[in-house]
Amino acid sequence: MNSVSKPNKNDLHGKNLLVVNTGNRKKRFTLKRLRDAGCHLIIVNATVNWARSYASHWILTDTNDQTAALRAVHDFFAENPDLGPDGVITFWEDDVLLTSRIRDRLGLIGIPYEKARIARDKHLFRAFCAENGLPTPGHALIEHGQDPVACVAGLTYPMVVKPVYGTSSAFVVRVDNDSELSETITYIRNNISAEVESALAAGTSIMAEEYIDGNEVDIDILLQNGKLKFWSMSDNDATREPFFVETGQCIPSRLAPSQQAELVDLAEEILERLGIENGCIHFEAKYGSRGAMPIEINLRMGGDEVYYFVKNAWGVDLIENAARIMTGQYIHPIKKPERPKKFVSGKYFLPAYSGVLASLAMPKSVASGELQFFKKVGDAILAPPHGFEYLGWAYAEADTMGEADERVDRIMASVQFEIAKFSRGSSLGKTIRRNTLSSARMAKDAVLSAARIEHIRALPMEEQRSLHVAVASNGFADSPDPIEAELTSDAKKIAETLAERGYKTSFLDFNFPFEAVQQIQDSKVDIVFNLCERINHSSLLEPHAASLFDILRIPYTGSNPFTLGLCLDKIRVKKLLSFHSIPTPRWDYLYEVEESFNEDFPLPAIVKPANSDSSLGITNDSVVATRAALLERIDYVLGELKRPALIEEFIDGDEYDISILGNWDDTQRILPLSRSVFKTLPEGVWPMYPYEAKFLGSEIHKKNIEVQRPPKGVPGKLTSLISEIALDAFNVVGCSDYGRAEMRVDSRGNPFILEVNPNPSIGPTDCVPSVAALAGMDYGDFLEEVLRLAIRRYKDRPPYYHLQMSTL
Repeated sequence: MNSVSKPNKNDLHGKNLLVVNTGNRKKRFTLKRLRDAGCHLIIVNATVNWARSYASHWILTDTNDQTAALRAVHDFFAENPDLGPDGVITFWEDDVLLTSRIRDRLGLIGIPYEKARIARDKHLFRAFCAENGLPTPGHALIEHGQDPVACVAGLTYPMVVKPVYGTSSAFVVRVDNDSELSETITYIRNNISAEVESALAAGTSIMAEEYIDGNEVDIDILLQNGKLKFWSMSDNDATREPFFVETGQCIPSRLAPSQQAELVDLAEEILERLGIENGCIHFEAKYGSRGAMPIEINLRMGGDEVYYFVKNAWGVDLIENAARIMTGQYIHPIKKPERPKKFVSGKYFLPAYSGVLASLAMPKSVASGELQFFKKVGDAILAPPHGFEYLGWAYAEADTMGEADERVDRIMASVQFEIAKFSRGSSLGKTIRRNTLSSARMAKDAVLSAARIEHIRALPMEEQRSLHVAVASNGFADSPDPIEAELTSDAKKIAETLAERGYKTSFLDFNFPFEAVQQIQDSKVDIVFNLCERINHSSLLEPHAASLFDILRIPYTGSNPFTLGLCLDKIRVKKLLSFHSIPTPRWDYLYEVEESFNEDFPLPAIVKPANSDSSLGITNDSVVATRAALLERIDYVLGELKRPALIEEFIDGDEYDISILGNWDDTQRILPLSRSVFKTLPEGVWPMYPYEAKFLGSEIHKKNIEVQRPPKGVPGKLTSLISEIALDAFNVVGCSDYGRAEMRVDSRGNPFILEVNPNPSIGPTDCVPSVAALAGMDYGDFLEEVLRLAIRRYKDRPPYYHLQMSTL
């Protein structure tokens, strides 16, 4: 044991190494180490991602589709024969089988697919061990539609139920009787997916096996040409059952040397019988009442912390040596000294229950160890049975194991975090019992959706540009309807502008509402910039998009569905304004032709459809000066347009648009006013904005309406009065974040509010952004201010606070 190993020369410089799947950012250290060793990395991955600085070349393909991935690899090297790889490797369990198939196709060193398939499939592995007289627990495959209890007939409780292709203890559950077995199978079937554990993309079959008692160990092995070149054994701390949540580990193992030797001999025999000759192998086993018993074989390096444990304890670099094996570089046997360089102890940060990370305090550095925390404040945390995540890990090294344990405990204690539940009335995390698994999927979905709200609440304003913003609107690029075409153009411009400022953006097309909802669920949207004005081509459904966001618990900009629906109903808005004594032109209304109305209503008057927007139904004929014309127009609105009719006193005067930013319980800001002055219009043309003026580019109105931004020559007292009335109306109807009020001022200087628009157009040349520019905000500044206001609205508020306020 005291002999000195021959040094292994680093001869990886210039080697073309094919790396299958980058994994997530936690795997950064693997690629960095390979690059630092001199390898040229050709990365097979679905997208170009965070690993771009480490890659020499990319082969972009879906690694879950092995046939397509093999074709992509073949085509790449057919086009680039000079880059023919010297080896292939993966550090990601998902792609062990694909890596073996690439090895077979290109004739490289590695593990043949037929051998890898047996090791990867836990049921096949158990069957292999049984057929070859190797120790193995009783086991059974439980297929879809089969009675679980019947499948395990002859096996003895306790048992462990697990996915055949699982990893990281996901969906591994101990059961002690028939009832628990049936309930657990149902729970796994309802929840299992590659979204929870990506390695399950290989399959979602389930098996059960008899529980193995004893001390669990991991053996990390370097194997070359069938020879065991190095092994290291670590002890796993007791898991949290029934879900086998890993809690920590230490190295070297505390098991007796004879027990360690028995375990290593077992691992070596199994690998030899399988025909596995080359690779970095992570072998999991237990030593208990039946001696050494295998659990499973991972045909790649162990989890992230394993690298650091082995490197610090024995000075052996698993990444470099794995690459050397796969590129055919000879490795001399590495003999361990009796005493490691350092004793290493590590532990995992584990959530006690599902929720959202509400606070996190970490030391800037740690002595004699390492600390990794993978979650950020606002992230969803999924504890069993909803998910199988650990928050991070820490390890410490020392000259004795006792000292290493004490040091890692101090590191763990230096990290303070809090996981919050989602509402005061929630019992999430308190009512999950070991045998109550039926609602796990529903609870998990609630956790993930509520996490979006919590993420926004916890987000520091300086990190706003890290958000994924989805712009909700309607895709009408080829529509002949000018309103619909404008919606599409505005949404694209907003997405482009935010993307230029560093936001991740996407587009939600509510012409396809079901697809839009699925997109929200799948794409981890942080907040929606809500511009939606149509669903199924109807403006009457505009409020329902916001309702969907509330149901999905995703934050959004702008007003809530109550306000959006209220403001579509001009009659109810008139009643509300009148109740609050906010000046508005005299009015009356009809829902049916048979209804009576004020026969002495003052003329001229304007007759409007009472529940449409964008000036639909408003033409020059809408303004009437005679009783006959009034009755005719009422008949048109009720009979032809099939809408309720609002009759309103026509105020002949200048029109003002008042744009407002903010919320009633926070800072509100009135932007510079916009004034429309109606010059000498041709006889018979009323001084107002009909539909053709707003959307059809009417030349008569263009030439004879002067838009002043800001207004010219308006007394400050009148400006203040207009602003105050508009602000009252804005708050009475419950607008959020931004909106625009429309007012008229008569010849005596009396202002009257016409309507409030809680979802005005905000394309670059529209009124609200234009007057925001007068206040010093360019278009991007304005959009970011709207986002900031929405984020502030969600902070430090109880759930659905924004819905409650408008109904008080």
